[in-house]
This record gives sequence, C-alpha cells and structure tokens, in this order.
Amino acid sequence: MKLSLFDYDLPPEMVAQFPARKRDESRLMVLDRSSTDTEILPFKRILDYPQKGDALVVNNTKVFKARLFGHRATGGKVEVFLVRKVDGKPDETWEALIKPSRRVHPGESIRFSSHSVNMAQHVEGGRWLVQFDSKSQREKTIAKDGHVPLPQYIKRDDITSDIRRYQTMFARKTHEGAVAAPTAGFHFTKPVIDKLKARGVKLIETTLHVGPGTFKPVQTDDIEQHYVDPEFAELKPQAARRINAVRAQGGKIYVVGTTSVRTLESAPFENNEIQPFAGFVDLYIKPGFKFKITDHLVTNFHLPKSSLMILVSAFAGREPILRAYQKAIEEQFRFYSYGDAMLIL
Repeated sequence: MKLSLFDYDLPPEMVAQFPARKRDESRLMVLDRSSTDTEILPFKRILDYPQKGDALVVNNTKVFKARLFGHRATGGKVEVFLVRKVDGKPDETWEALIKPSRRVHPGESIRFSSHSVNMAQHVEGGRWLVQFDSKSQREKTIAKDGHVPLPQYIKRDDITSDIRRYQTMFARKTHEGAVAAPTAGFHFTKPVIDKLKARGVKLIETTLHVGPGTFKPVQTDDIEQHYVDPEFAELKPQAARRINAVRAQGGKIYVVGTTSVRTLESAPFENNEIQPFAGFVDLYIKPGFKFKITDHLVTNFHLPKSSLMILVSAFAGREPILRAYQKAIEEQFRFYSYGDAMLIL
C-alpha cells in the first residue's frame, strides 16, 4: 500500500502544546467499527463502555528525563538524548542520540553542570554509545541536568509541570525506561479507574519502554518497506493469566495505547492463550494484520503517514479512520501527545 493513503491535512494550531487542565477533561471520540459511526463525548464517559468481566490493559512504563544538554571542551553545545542502557557492555554504557553528531569524536567528553559523559563509539547516523563513570553519576546527571523528552512537535521547552503531566498515572518507578510517554494513558485519573474497578473491570499492567522510534517517520512510498525500531516489552505471568481468564469467561480486552497493543500482539500465543514473555519487540502492524487479543482500543490522534496511523487503520479500517480524523478536525479536537482521545470499539 502507498504511504500517501494514510495522509491527512492538519492545521498546525490543532497540535496540542499543553495538556488539558485536568486529565479526564479531554474529549473522546468513539468510533464503532461495525457501523463506522462516531460520537463525541467528554473523556469521563469512557465509563459507559467497559463492563463487569472486561479488562483494561495499560502500559506501566515510566518516562525519565532523557534529554541532556552539555558542552564540548571547545564550548560548543551538544544534546545527548539517552535511549537505553546497553547490555553486554561496560557498566553504564548507554545508546544515545547526539546532536550535532558530526562534530563530536570518539573518546571526547561532554560536560554537564557537575559531571561528564564519554563518547565511547559512533554507531550509525546520530547514534552513539556513551559511558558514565557510575550509576550514581548517571542518576545525578539526569536528576540535575535532564529535561523531559517532549516530542519535537511540541514547540516549547519543557516546564516543571511536564515532569508530572508527561507521565501516566500507571507509571511505576520500578519500570522507568521510556523516552516517550504512552500518551493514551494520559486521560485516565484515579476516580475513573476506581469507578471501573468498582464495576468489576480488571486493570492489567504490561510494560513497553517507548523509544524515540515511536516518532520515526515512514520514509518509504510502499509501507511494506518500513520497519519499526525494537523496544523492550514485558508481559508478566500473572498478567497473562488474568488476560486469559477474562477471555475464557467472555470478557472483552480494552487496550490503552498502541504500545500496549504491540506488547500483547507480539506475545507468544499458544492454544488460544497469550503467554508471558520479556524481550525486544519490533512488531509492525499494518492493514491485513490479524489481531488476536485486542478487542477495543483507547488511543490518541496520530501523525499523518506514521506507523501509528497505519496501526489504527489496520485495527479500524483506513477509510473509517480518515473520516473520523476529518470530523475531529472539524470539531476542533486537540491532536497528538497532549491532545484528545479516541475509543475504537
């Protein structure tokens, strides 16, 4: 399929630069796949949908302050964007994106306010392996000099409130490792979750550490030629058992976010049951994909011609998605990470 089939025109002013005043005061577009009808509601009305015996699957990854700004010995400014810790290398070796990459050299140190990082090895493009002296040094550097890794389409510097708002209520310190947020989870609040639980809806956690590849543009005219960057994901045994129990009893699986979809749909599937796993996943979901676990999807509105736009089109159909997006534009919805939500039934 041609990439142009997943394009749409979005007025720049509709890209949300700040979150809604309160998380659950965003808007919700409900798209029914069977009829392709849409309805516009306050997000709190999501309570109308999951019922007793259903499950809500969320991503519990936590975003860390991955963006660091330092200086070379010459005084030149350098951005070090930490991606993930690298196994099989000396302690505290990290993969990082460096800007400007072409000006730095292997063995060079980039200095922050109180510590430095060594440019160990150029990998490819703007990617490098960098080394901190110790875990404590790296943690202190991130705490003091790190910035919230807001997406590039948010045209402002991060502010104090982003530390809290560019994070879901499901994020766990023990699962810190994302450099981009699973933004569909932004809209949920404790009162909303408490009401769902009181109804008998099961909250099930999974993990996918969102990487910078989530914003990677599709640069091939034929979508089949694109690939997605691998990201670490985990489905624990208890979570797998609970999902299987819900499905066995006829309950529906409401999945919050494309990251949770890719985790569930990447998991081993045997005898009609999902299996626990942990490892890197690079599942690229495009039209024709057969969803095994995902019954309904809560998601945000995605960039045109992106792998996420292709994923939701695979789930709901390309034409219904494009019509829904056009209606969202007409109704002045807020788009992308800090924008409004969609529930696909």
